[in-house]
Amino acid sequence: MKLAPGEHFNEQVAKFKACLQKFNRVHSLTNYDDLDAVVCDSLSGVNFIPRYPRIACDIGSGAGFPGIFLALAMPLCEWHLFEPNQKKAAFLTYAKVSLALTNVKIHAERVQDGAKLRADLISSRALMSAQSLIEICRGFYNQNTTFLLYKGSGAEAEAAEFRKEFTSARCEIFSGENALKNRKFLVIKGVK
Repeated sequence: MKLAPGEHFNEQVAKFKACLQKFNRVHSLTNYDDLDAVVCDSLSGVNFIPRYPRIACDIGSGAGFPGIFLALAMPLCEWHLFEPNQKKAAFLTYAKVSLALTNVKIHAERVQDGAKLRADLISSRALMSAQSLIEICRGFYNQNTTFLLYKGSGAEAEAAEFRKEFTSARCEIFSGENALKNRKFLVIKGVK
């Protein structure tokens, strides 16, 4: 899927950076010095989404990477950000309100404890193995759901393990053009 962020995207990203800096002074959420690289990394995964999602979930959203940036770039998609850490969930709520993101819902809980909904897309950034993520997301996907998993240099080994357990699903590995160093994406479809 090719992405054309709206005219206010860069302005919204600047507001997000200000929110994060303000919150980070007190709560120390992240230690990234170059948020521009994180934005590019978050958005580079979009190239591997086969179609524009109607409903998406970001699992383990942390300080909003990639969920907030994907929500900014895909305003017609309803985004559900799951973050069980109360401090991080509070920040996500603060960012959502500050940016007036009407397409974002924050869930201050583990995904497996949340009310089930069917997502067209489930994203996660370096949270856990693909097999474990699929397990905790039961009830949130069907065989048409795309999983977009932001991984590192161990992506090939993880994909090989995943294919052994989920033989009917398709699991592909991609490298992002504007992604952080060593970023690989596992794109999974057809999980039953």
